[in-house]
Amino acid sequence: MRQCELLGVSRSGYYYKPATESELNLLLMRLMDEHYTRFPYYGSPRMTAWLCREGYQVNHKRVERLLRKMGIEGICPKRNLSKGSDEHKKYPYLLKGLEIDHPDCVWCSDITYIRMKRGFVYLVAVMDWYSRYVLSWEISNTMDTQFCMEALEKALSRSKPKIFNTDQGVQFTSDQFTSRLLNEDIRISMDGKGRAFDNIMIERLWRSVKYDEVYLKDYETVLEALVGIGNYFSTYNNERLHQSLAYCTPAEVYLGRN
Repeated sequence: MRQCELLGVSRSGYYYKPATESELNLLLMRLMDEHYTRFPYYGSPRMTAWLCREGYQVNHKRVERLLRKMGIEGICPKRNLSKGSDEHKKYPYLLKGLEIDHPDCVWCSDITYIRMKRGFVYLVAVMDWYSRYVLSWEISNTMDTQFCMEALEKALSRSKPKIFNTDQGVQFTSDQFTSRLLNEDIRISMDGKGRAFDNIMIERLWRSVKYDEVYLKDYETVLEALVGIGNYFSTYNNERLHQSLAYCTPAEVYLGRN
């Protein structure tokens, strides 16, 4: 499709199936997404209590199911709601105490929930840890491995890191994903279970994306989401100044243009 080629996104990311959740569940998901962005240590018990205080009489089983569908889990240790699989190998976290002082030392990746006016999609991004530069991203209406692979391949077509850090979701622990990294002699690092701050750089990116773009707009179509998020990442990479980068942009630091 010509529109996909112009946007630089996969055709699978363009096609959108309407959400099957009820209007109430979609509303609850919107509310929980915003609240989790503010309070990422909220697991299902606190989220359930908060929703009840807001006047929504929901039980913890519904909240758990919706959080699982959104790919959300609280940072504090708790019953696991993520998508991990006992069949897939988990790798140790390699970044503790590591000095990350140049581009392509560490890349990181994660998936986040993106609300739309009448549904939702998922966003995956690959980011250079040191420069905060977003190397690639993809959108999908399911949290499958394929759209994560498409983002990975797009990033690897540009360069490759020494270490690649993710959470323990099945998309990133799958043989397809880990084998691709190992074939490039890239060391694999994974967050500890329930420790989203192990991947703090991309967590900060998600907050920026949501507060500066997603929450200001109600995307009517997946094409609107693709255009809006694509424009946001272009601005983020090339125009947004970061204090931690001595007020340079991610592109200036990653591409050495400063």
